[in-house]
Amino acid sequence: MGSVRWAFRCGSWTPGRSDWLFAARCIQREEKDRIGQFVFAKDAKSAMAGRLLLRRLVCEKMGIPWSEIRLERSPRGKPYLATPGKVSSESDLAWSFTLSHQGDYAVLAAEQGRQVGVDIMKTAMPGCSSVLEFFRIMTRQFTAHEWSAIQSAGSEHQQLAAFYRHWALKESFIKAIGTGLGFNLQRVEFHLPSEPLTQDRVLHQTKMHLDEEEEEDWVFEESLLDADHHVAVALGPADNTCPAPRPPSLLPPTTFTVLSFRELIDSASPLTDEDPTYWDSFKMKAEAPQRQKDTHTST
Repeated sequence: MGSVRWAFRCGSWTPGRSDWLFAARCIQREEKDRIGQFVFAKDAKSAMAGRLLLRRLVCEKMGIPWSEIRLERSPRGKPYLATPGKVSSESDLAWSFTLSHQGDYAVLAAEQGRQVGVDIMKTAMPGCSSVLEFFRIMTRQFTAHEWSAIQSAGSEHQQLAAFYRHWALKESFIKAIGTGLGFNLQRVEFHLPSEPLTQDRVLHQTKMHLDEEEEEDWVFEESLLDADHHVAVALGPADNTCPAPRPPSLLPPTTFTVLSFRELIDSASPLTDEDPTYWDSFKMKAEAPQRQKDTHTST
């Protein structure tokens, strides 16, 4: 079975005119137009990276030429391949793929023959309230067991890290099953291992309870892209046609590979003509924070 874990650091990506216009030419026109509607440059960069990650996956792992890839969105906004019948990979097993972007990264996880969901969260202070007030607002999203683990994590920053770790786990499961916002998050409860989470290593020991019953067929991968960005990948039960999944202790390493922009577009080919106004619009968004800073300084 195939397995892919890719990440792209959007936060430090400062595309020039040629790179941004080339990227825009390599995605579908409707996606280009949607990205152009974002107010903030950081959101446009994250969305662009997500589109390129998906197309790279389909091209390189499913064997579909870049120009023939057609991605659509489900009613819930989840991307899917509109022409799965053209897939010509090493195995007949279908690929499941999922994206997430938050903080400084966009990430993609893909798996053959299993449901997959991914979520990334950056540990950061809440912008509009204290940590205690933030936790109070979010009380109903976690079980008593989970709150106990979060609030006993140590310092305020460590508690926030534990909070976002639990949140990423829940979101990865929701994305894997595709139910969206209507799912009651208290139905799922995560039990974390005593082993600390560190960079350059993947933990598979986290257990999930669904409606108070442990789900032994689900595996959760947890890793740190850096000190502040936690990633959770949910892997559902294997398809009936797949071999029985190996226990977590025997799973191979599945660390995320952080791609450069050149690697991201290595297989890309243009789909549309160059649109110079697309750069002009993006440049204005990218320069807006600095203009606001200069205005604030002058006053």
